[in-house]
Amino acid sequence: MSLTLAEARARAAQLSEVAYDVALDVTDHGSPTFGSRTTVRFGTSGPETFLELADARDLSVVVDGTPEEPAYDGRRIQLTGLPTDRPVEVVVDARLPYVTDGDGMHRTVDPADGETYVAAYLGMDVAQKVFACFDQNDLKAPVTTSVAADPRWTVLANGRPVDDSPADGRWRFATTPPIPVALLIVAAGPWASRRWEHAGLPFGWHARASLSGELERDFAELRQVTEDCYDHYATMFDEPYAFDSYDQVFVPGLNWGAQEMPGCVSYRDELLPRGQVPEDVRVFRASVIAHEMSHMWFGDLMTMTWWEDTWLQESFADYMGYRVAGDAAGFGGALVAHEIAGKPGAYDADARRSTHPVAPDPEDLPDVDAAATIFDAISYAKGNSVLRQLATWLGDEVFLAGVNTHLTRHRFANATLADFVDALDEASDRDVRSWVEQWLRSTGFDTIRVERDGDVPVLHRDGTRAHRVRVTAYDDVWTVVGSELVDLADDPVPLPAYAGRVVVPNAHGETFARIELDVVSAAAVDAGLCRIEDDLVRAVLWTMLLDRVQTRALTADDLVDVLERHLPGEGSATIVTSILNRTLSRVLPLRAPAAAVGDLLERVAATCGTGLLHATSPELALAFADGVAAGSHDVESLRAWVDAGTVGQLPLPPTLRWRVVRRLAELGATDAAAIEEERARVPGTEAEVGAAAALASLPTASAKATAWSVVTDPDVDNRTFGAAMGGLWSAEQADLVAPYVERYLAEAPGWAARGQAFAQVVGRARPTFLLTDAQVALLDGAVAGDLPTVLRRQWEDWLDDVR
Repeated sequence: MSLTLAEARARAAQLSEVAYDVALDVTDHGSPTFGSRTTVRFGTSGPETFLELADARDLSVVVDGTPEEPAYDGRRIQLTGLPTDRPVEVVVDARLPYVTDGDGMHRTVDPADGETYVAAYLGMDVAQKVFACFDQNDLKAPVTTSVAADPRWTVLANGRPVDDSPADGRWRFATTPPIPVALLIVAAGPWASRRWEHAGLPFGWHARASLSGELERDFAELRQVTEDCYDHYATMFDEPYAFDSYDQVFVPGLNWGAQEMPGCVSYRDELLPRGQVPEDVRVFRASVIAHEMSHMWFGDLMTMTWWEDTWLQESFADYMGYRVAGDAAGFGGALVAHEIAGKPGAYDADARRSTHPVAPDPEDLPDVDAAATIFDAISYAKGNSVLRQLATWLGDEVFLAGVNTHLTRHRFANATLADFVDALDEASDRDVRSWVEQWLRSTGFDTIRVERDGDVPVLHRDGTRAHRVRVTAYDDVWTVVGSELVDLADDPVPLPAYAGRVVVPNAHGETFARIELDVVSAAAVDAGLCRIEDDLVRAVLWTMLLDRVQTRALTADDLVDVLERHLPGEGSATIVTSILNRTLSRVLPLRAPAAAVGDLLERVAATCGTGLLHATSPELALAFADGVAAGSHDVESLRAWVDAGTVGQLPLPPTLRWRVVRRLAELGATDAAAIEEERARVPGTEAEVGAAAALASLPTASAKATAWSVVTDPDVDNRTFGAAMGGLWSAEQADLVAPYVERYLAEAPGWAARGQAFAQVVGRARPTFLLTDAQVALLDGAVAGDLPTVLRRQWEDWLDDVR
């Protein structure tokens, strides 16, 4: 039973002065369960309430020193007869299950060295899987955490340890300021650590022991990005950093890219890869570091009241992520990555039936399960883009003044959109409230069109919103001849200064709108896209072209024509990787019949092969090599890469090596024995997930049956599940795997019951090829049935996409 908005409001009105002591025992990490003891103190104006605690065994409850046997349904402990004239103390003891799906106390055995790691990955409706609590954001509370663990281990949590290295393995941490219970973290294991002090605070980066070399390799960059972002926020925000330390840990099995736990941020450890780190990973990682750090203020210091304001935390952090990674940490490509990798998915999401306002009403999210469905591209990439437009429209100084008023006014408390608007309105003489109604309370996006009045370009807007955008004009050889901010609303805006010139509106992505070029400008882009010097302008134009495939103005074949002409000359590895990801994960699966995909893949691979030959940097070479590996039919060349362990003169990184092995498997050019031999060559996480995907990719009925037995194991971990499902589906094997489409639709609802985040993993594991009419009918029937809320959203979006 997911917490409802009505229940949350009633409980928040009833309870006060909540505080927790959480004692966890993970010493027996080979057991199926761990020990959880929670002491919660609170005041109440009513005699009844409930604590959440999921799947507890050996449960005991003591209320004000007296043992009780309250009603317990596996999720809620009902408390009755509570005194209303004094604080209450409830002590809950239980054994709770470890998980392998990333929702709760996740346990991982590192295949590289056999070491075990356990970490509490919390979030919506997940804190209750680790300790007894009032599991809602607006009952923030100080938390004192203690952990009993293997004495060899290091334990990380939200506060500083009282004793840095307790010999008996019993760790106790300083009490936090009031935080949402969903943001508690405990991460225990034989971590490799690098620590230092900065600005009077202890900082640290941590990773699995088997990744100690990678942590050492990247530590200088990780430290510099951390310090640059921290110092930037210290000048940007009036409120000082509110917590007593700042640890960051790369953890295994995390479902999210990262989580903003106060004082101890967790990152999925794929962001610390073996081998050369691709450019897009470095740029993304820097943006995520900046994103999560901004949450220390927007999300942790000030927290949303209910989930309709998810956007106010996530959009803000997403915006700050690319902004601060670029302005402070020197990763100027962060904004490029947002334009080419983030915005296209937001346009997709905003065109589906499931679209929602960036800021929905609270009643639109009647329970936490419904809230889980809006952690999507609208709350992140669209909201990010909208905030950038707001800062452009208001002016940066005014925008930040409002932000600071809001943070100070609601420090260690909760807030809503109305509170944020009040703060912005006080800082500005512009009509912020009307802007909010136009941009945040409505769905969809406008179109900015260029037309010609004779030779004069004229901007038109199809829609309802006012836009402030940059227009850049070029001559015939793509030299910039002018660039300026333009306000566009109801009335067309002529640009006589750029008569006869090529013009690109929204050239730096200042707003969230589809762009359509006039015939002159479109022809120039078609002829010379790769000659534009500015990476950001190229990213905007590539996004325009990808959007034209989404709207069916271009076919998949048309897009591959464009790639053949322009991708080999692309100079940004981030753009190359993003275009390939989009082409392989959305264009071909949704716009190309399965029978045509093989030829299109070969053309994409040949295009990337040309790019590889002319690549001007190792990062660019590896980006193109990834495209070759994804679609090539040249078995001998792929085998040569694996045998030599190199791509040209570059070492073959493990993730790319496994992509090649998977492609060989897909083509039937290797077998299970060779894949197992490759797995054993360098044991580790990459080998486990790589082998799972490669084995599932083999083009035989027995291989598909084996893969299905792997994913249907109730104890399968989230990474293995995703890898095996990814290998199972192949457009070039659509006939072979056709029976599993129906099985997936029938069985996935049961898998999704493991938790909200795992339900997202299940929904993303759908077939990656264009469905037949009969399969679409099966999907239609499944969506009409009884589905978990999160999976329903995923499948409804899938149905919209295929239609």
